[in-house]
Amino acid sequence: MSTPMSADNSLERAGLDQKTWDELREIAGRYPEARSGLLPMLHLVQSVEGRITPEGIEACAEVLGLSAAEVNGVATFYTMYKRKPVGDYHVGVCTNTLCAVMGGDLIFERLKEHLDVGNDETTADGKVTLEHIECNAACDYAPVMMVNWEFMDNQTPESAVQAVDDLRAGKEVHSTRGPRLCTWREAERVLAGFPDDRADEGPTAGPASLAGLKIAREKGWTAPAGAGQGESK
Repeated sequence: MSTPMSADNSLERAGLDQKTWDELREIAGRYPEARSGLLPMLHLVQSVEGRITPEGIEACAEVLGLSAAEVNGVATFYTMYKRKPVGDYHVGVCTNTLCAVMGGDLIFERLKEHLDVGNDETTADGKVTLEHIECNAACDYAPVMMVNWEFMDNQTPESAVQAVDDLRAGKEVHSTRGPRLCTWREAERVLAGFPDDRADEGPTAGPASLAGLKIAREKGWTAPAGAGQGESK
């Protein structure tokens, strides 16, 4: 394990401001085992640095008493942690099987052409980073695109292009089942556990997700009672 340094020495070495160091320690303090806070701590680093930097890895390691190699192993395992700067809007197009056959592949190809970028690349103006991603767990709304991890449901190549053009133009864009879209760094701060007061914007579920429940209620279906439920002993 690494030996924690004083805050002043750490600040000089890592180049992070005092507020960030304080918030890293705040996150670690939320958990009975401090190292459980590593994932949100890495999101905080991205919200400040725009990516996972060597300085951010060192800072997380020092706060948690881990080695930089241990932190780096986590940061390289999950694809949501980026080593290259991300644009203001991370646009992820699902190209897993269902979304792909429903049009996800066409959407991704159209956006690559329209934005003049390849996979995991950022537009010249720094506004949009495009990436093809695995299942978003929203198959009932395929094909799905996410912007900064917010859902854009039932997309077409035309609607996807319109969304990225509006974002690049600075227009307000709302996710399909969530809040108005914020920047990627702002979204990363939310994932670090610092709310932005947008949690109640938008519906919590849409009609496609609730179709089964609606049918069950119309037909009076209920789940079978578990062992011992509904019976007197």
